[in-house]
Amino acid sequence: MKIGIIGGGFMGMALAYRLARRGHAVTVFERDNQVGGLATYHDYGPFFWDRFYHCILPSDTHLIRFLNEVGLGDQLRWTRTLTGFYVDRRFYSISSNLEFLRFPLVGLWGKIRLALTILYCARIRDWQRLERIPVEEWLIHTCGRATYEKLWKPLLLAKLGDSYRRVSAVFIWSYIKRLFSARDAAAKREHLGHISGGYKAVFERLEKLIRSAGGDIRMGVAVKHIDPRPKGGLWVSHDQEREAFDKVIFTSPVNVLQEVAGGELVRVANGEGGVEYLGVVCAVLVTRKPLVPYYVVNIADGRIPFTGVIGMSNLVSPQELGGYHLTYLPKYVLSGDPFLRRTDDQLRRVFSDGLRLMFPGLTADDIQGLHINRAFKVQPLQVLNYSSLIPRVTTRHEDFFVLNTAQFVNATLNNNEVARAVDEFLRDYGNRLEDREVSAGSPAACQERLRGSKVVIQ
Repeated sequence: MKIGIIGGGFMGMALAYRLARRGHAVTVFERDNQVGGLATYHDYGPFFWDRFYHCILPSDTHLIRFLNEVGLGDQLRWTRTLTGFYVDRRFYSISSNLEFLRFPLVGLWGKIRLALTILYCARIRDWQRLERIPVEEWLIHTCGRATYEKLWKPLLLAKLGDSYRRVSAVFIWSYIKRLFSARDAAAKREHLGHISGGYKAVFERLEKLIRSAGGDIRMGVAVKHIDPRPKGGLWVSHDQEREAFDKVIFTSPVNVLQEVAGGELVRVANGEGGVEYLGVVCAVLVTRKPLVPYYVVNIADGRIPFTGVIGMSNLVSPQELGGYHLTYLPKYVLSGDPFLRRTDDQLRRVFSDGLRLMFPGLTADDIQGLHINRAFKVQPLQVLNYSSLIPRVTTRHEDFFVLNTAQFVNATLNNNEVARAVDEFLRDYGNRLEDREVSAGSPAACQERLRGSKVVIQ
């Protein structure tokens, strides 16, 4: 089969590798000049590393299995990491049970309730019930008002701004559930991992494997339209050219889908009118000395203009970073916020002011570079009853498929969930990609069978 894949992010590249391995002639179309999407890499001067911060959890079984499959399993590196908290101009380590018990912000009874809440989150299966409960109401009920006001509310404000009032409990449940799995049950310590060389190494390996299997990767190519062919298959039009494919899989966002695919190929119920997205400005600091001893510092201080401090050099050896230290400073805002559209120089001044407040001992001589990366649509804002607002995508052509992250209704957006989605897509639709005569039923019927799964794939 000749298969076109629209979108060269991790999802599109993983699909292309899997299908090329099955003997299909795949072509990936990526409108940027570099594959990877949100997982792509950046040139920081002395070294390349991820544009946005990523880590691998021991429980990321789909991602780890995929990395092993492409021959990168021996490049996985695991490290014990520390967690910090910044409040009232002080740093606190909360990396062990003993440190947590000594944490002065929350009283003993509050700590007990907080620990029980974390355990409770790990066991919740009925996430649909949480969709109907505001996150503020749920946290007050489970942890108590004092703990909520001192701990959770500042974190919600930092992450979501005033929009936190409209968010459901699914938002915090999904984060707690995922991050709790990073803790070693025996040692009671957090262990996180990364691939040596970062995601640059992952995408270079995928590009090599796809091309060696006869596949093609087109970068800097924007798809303009997708149309049905009279006798089956589809036309993909781009840059004044038109190519024929037996099958096309679309992995880009829904708003792009609506621009390039007509009603004869796909129906989108709800559109994107009911879904709001979070964007991010991520300042990336390259320094000659480490900034913090923690992988992540949660910030409960409204004066600081970024959401957290991610000490990547506490996960990744400085030898991989040209001898320098790498720190990510993310600031999450709604995708329409003017903050996302400020110039790089304006944003550098904002982040530099915050750095001076948090790290008064940091000097200009310590800094090798301050880079600004941004993304306008990182993840949906999980408001109340979010699953009823997401675009319902139904393909109307037997040779056209849609798989994207808009349908992640009860999970945080991370590469393990993307790998899981690819696994589930190939499990449920693989036969339809093998032969035109083999069908698993109409697209609408397949969609309804998957409606109750973790990721709705249509």
